[in-house]
Amino acid sequence: MEIELQDYRMHYEISGDPEGEPLLWLHGWSGTGQDWKYIFKEAPAGFRVIEPDLRGHGSSSGFHGVMSFRQLALDIFALLDHLGIPRLKAMGLSGGGIVLLHMATLDSGRIDSMILISASPYFPEEVRVVQRRFSLTTLSESELKSMRERCGSGPEQLDWVIEQAHNMAATYDDVNFTPPLLGTITARTLIVAGDRDPLSPARLAFEMRSAIPRSALWVVPNAGHGPVFGPSAARFAETAAAFLRGDWPNP
Repeated sequence: MEIELQDYRMHYEISGDPEGEPLLWLHGWSGTGQDWKYIFKEAPAGFRVIEPDLRGHGSSSGFHGVMSFRQLALDIFALLDHLGIPRLKAMGLSGGGIVLLHMATLDSGRIDSMILISASPYFPEEVRVVQRRFSLTTLSESELKSMRERCGSGPEQLDWVIEQAHNMAATYDDVNFTPPLLGTITARTLIVAGDRDPLSPARLAFEMRSAIPRSALWVVPNAGHGPVFGPSAARFAETAAAFLRGDWPNP
């Protein structure tokens, strides 16, 4: 499915129970809306999963100019308005989690509960160094193949995605969630972090846990960026479903 926004065409899919509670999945930088399927064998019971490809990613257009996470949040608001969804639950991975932070601070009434996975309230200097140095040559052969498959529109889209990493390193106002701003978030929030994440250091997760009022923290041991994939996927799927239902942590 597609929706025409002001300056680009957004691709999105909807899976799960057609009558279920809406659940938004936001992928990370260079990902696609289908990435949740690497974690869940099927949509969590009782939920209707909304899976957009963010601006410039996957099958969406818009790979031109400079991307901002705040603009991505406004894009998602437009999609939800189009679908007639005033309030929902959400999961966001990495950059998708940053988009959720913008949504939760721009309009706190839109998100009932959310899961932030490897999300950062700001980019510390050691992360900016990685962003500045990122190029195709820093990828393994399998990572490069995966990125090319995700950028179905070809080299122009792939180049744009890489350029956005460099833009993130040079921008300071877009990802700048101070403790007072995080304190305005009303959504129940589960923060998930890997203790060996070089792109979103675990200390940032502890800072968010201290600042977001109704939050819980799960640090996955011996895990890097995106700790909910691979060996931890099954446990995360179970925990996430319980959290979204309101069964965990025990109220």
